[in-house]
Amino acid sequence: MENILEIRHLVKHFGDHEVLRDISFAVQKGEVICIIGSSGSGKSTLLRCMNFLEQPTGGEILYHGKNAETEWKRTLYHSKVGMVFQSFNLFGNKNVLENCVLGQMQVLKIERREAEARAVAYLEKVGMGAYRLARPSQLSGGQKQRVAIARALCMEPEVLLFDEPTSALDPEMVGEVLGVMQDLARGGMTMLIVTHEMSFARDVASRVLFMDGGVILEDASPSTLFSHPSQPRTQEFLRRVLARQL
Repeated sequence: MENILEIRHLVKHFGDHEVLRDISFAVQKGEVICIIGSSGSGKSTLLRCMNFLEQPTGGEILYHGKNAETEWKRTLYHSKVGMVFQSFNLFGNKNVLENCVLGQMQVLKIERREAEARAVAYLEKVGMGAYRLARPSQLSGGQKQRVAIARALCMEPEVLLFDEPTSALDPEMVGEVLGVMQDLARGGMTMLIVTHEMSFARDVASRVLFMDGGVILEDASPSTLFSHPSQPRTQEFLRRVLARQL
């Protein structure tokens, strides 16, 4: 099967600090890859480099076999590899519908009528159709995140990157967002998810990457990684985290 994305020897420095060290892995269509690890292990930086929100120091990112930086238009790549942030990043001065319409019109050059129809369809998909005229300030955190997911889906991406999408939410709101993501996984959406939700990673992921110190220490199926982690550092992390979550 063809790789949608391939990360080759990715390196990222912030000054003298090496945050990512020779990261390599591939993503195939329909995979749900959860990226776990302690804070500061490089998880979010990896996603931000994959979407060029941070400029990699070295290595390359291939999208369908072509260098994403030099052989694809940046706007096209961003529309195909979407991102959902932990802080929602909605436009506070626009209602929910406008938040979902603007990118389609400006980036994809879609006419307003079509953009609105697509926005309403995806808002319905995430259970937010009734709130399309609301402002973000009128929504709960979980509702804002569902709107952010709908906005990303409006671009009809091939891959969605989620950077700790539930970390800014109150515990009672986490389930509604994870439910939407689980539905996307069932529908075949290719996703890379930085998460602290171990139950979600165990139940939904097709692969789990464990990162530590800027490297991928383990890349395995959830059953293997959670039941038989091969690295002492993974074992220590899981003992500590699973005691709180599972």
